[in-house]
Amino acid sequence: MSEEKLTRAAVVTGGSRGIGRAVCVALAKQGCNVVVNYCHGEAAAAETAALCKELGVEAVTVQADVSTAEGCKKLFEEAVNAFGRVDILVNNAGVTRDNLILRLSEEDFDTVLNANLKGAFLCCKEAARRMVRQRYGRIVNLSSVVGLRGNAGQTNYSASKAGLIGLTKSLAKELATRGVTVNAVAPGFIDTDMTAVLPEAARAALLDTIPMKRLGTGTDVAAAVAFFASEEAGYLTGQVLCVDGGMAV
Repeated sequence: MSEEKLTRAAVVTGGSRGIGRAVCVALAKQGCNVVVNYCHGEAAAAETAALCKELGVEAVTVQADVSTAEGCKKLFEEAVNAFGRVDILVNNAGVTRDNLILRLSEEDFDTVLNANLKGAFLCCKEAARRMVRQRYGRIVNLSSVVGLRGNAGQTNYSASKAGLIGLTKSLAKELATRGVTVNAVAPGFIDTDMTAVLPEAARAALLDTIPMKRLGTGTDVAAAVAFFASEEAGYLTGQVLCVDGGMAV
């Protein structure tokens, strides 16, 4: 079978809902088989997998805590068992524990860094081991505009997302000669369950910071991820694409 006729297999961490779900669906539309990773929320993950299957591809769910080496190992072993290979990794899993620094506990700092940055590192390591052997791979890390601009009350989250950009650029250089690209997408403020419950005044203040005067959607972010994961993006690596309505300009 020629390389062009292979059905690509994608692993999406935190794929059960929100941006993660939109990414899974976008990759399924590109013809990829999808591994939907989740830590909590089995029903939501199953729903995401069902949406992918409706598009004519295969999809499986894998429960794993990717902030641990054991969880990442389990995720990739089950992905390979399901599809025989891993061509695409999207590091989307993440958490927030917001607070001003004088009120921010060491535990909350570590929780965010472990989930958002260490988890991506561990998954990249598992993915790279396989992608280097097959001399093909696409790694896409979900950073944030906050990692570029900072945000009061989010020192832990900002640090984790800025760290992801450094990880992306360094790993891109390590893997460039092996047919593996590594890029990052940095969303701005996206219309999610979290932003939906904001008071009207807070929402208006948020919109004032966005030149386009609207929140982004999961589909907006997923389109950028799907492009980086595509065959056509093979000469792009080490890049950070802001999907933020102009905030980072």
